Amino acid sequence: MFKALKRFDFFLKKKKDTFLVESDEDKEFVIDSLINEKYIGLDTEFNWRKTYYPELSLLQISTESRILLIDYLKFKNLNFLNKILEKKDKIIVMHSCRSDTTVLNTNLKIKLDNIFDIQIAEKYLCGGEVKNYGTIVLNNFGYKLDKSETNSNWLKRPLSIKQLDYAANDVNFLIPIYKKQINKLAKIKKLDDVKSESKKEATLGNQELHISRIKKLKKATSDEKALFLWREEQASIKNLPPSHIFQDKFLRKIAKEINNKNVSLEVVNKFFKNNSSANEFLNYINS
Repeated sequence: MFKALKRFDFFLKKKKDTFLVESDEDKEFVIDSLINEKYIGLDTEFNWRKTYYPELSLLQISTESRILLIDYLKFKNLNFLNKILEKKDKIIVMHSCRSDTTVLNTNLKIKLDNIFDIQIAEKYLCGGEVKNYGTIVLNNFGYKLDKSETNSNWLKRPLSIKQLDYAANDVNFLIPIYKKQINKLAKIKKLDDVKSESKKEATLGNQELHISRIKKLKKATSDEKALFLWREEQASIKNLPPSHIFQDKFLRKIAKEINNKNVSLEVVNKFFKNNSSANEFLNYINS
């Protein structure tokens, strides 16, 4: 008996049964909806403004006939999704997959690589131009999506009907677009390229956050990298953005002063433990 399952009748261009799933007791319904599906559309809604890790709110999943809006905040355990979504015989269709794979990895330990990214595919089909989801939908179906809920508060409950409609449309077109794209890509012999690049993007999303971030420090010294990793560790422990410890612009100066004054990271840790600023720290070690 499904206790929290709610069915909605949105004005979707491609008509599908749409359900809001809010209870662990609906686990079997989710499994039955997905277990035999070859194609699964996937998207997430999350907040990532004041924390180190993205805060997952809603997991949107589409099949060829159904849309599931899974309320992550209402579930105690979604581990059963790992075995389904990570199965190699399934094709997970996404748009701009790196951020969503990061969210899935950090919140649910789901590591996807069986992904087809429609944004990457569209880039190959349109001469290298990167297009957002709304543009791809408009070009393929002549349907203009309402994107007004993009920056709404996804952690607030209850979610509004407008938010749920928006979330449903974000996965509604993924599989139909995929089917159009693969035929076009096969004709220009670029299908394998898109699959390879999609997997690469997913792999980047599956990395620990500090690994992808430190790669951006191409000209950093070893002292700067060590300080950067220390800041990442502290930010992850406190679940705060690294900039809340000190901003990137101070990285080189602090690393240089630490090296010149032979200050250990233990001293740095003790100082910043009380949320002191970068300028206060620099004044401290130079006093």
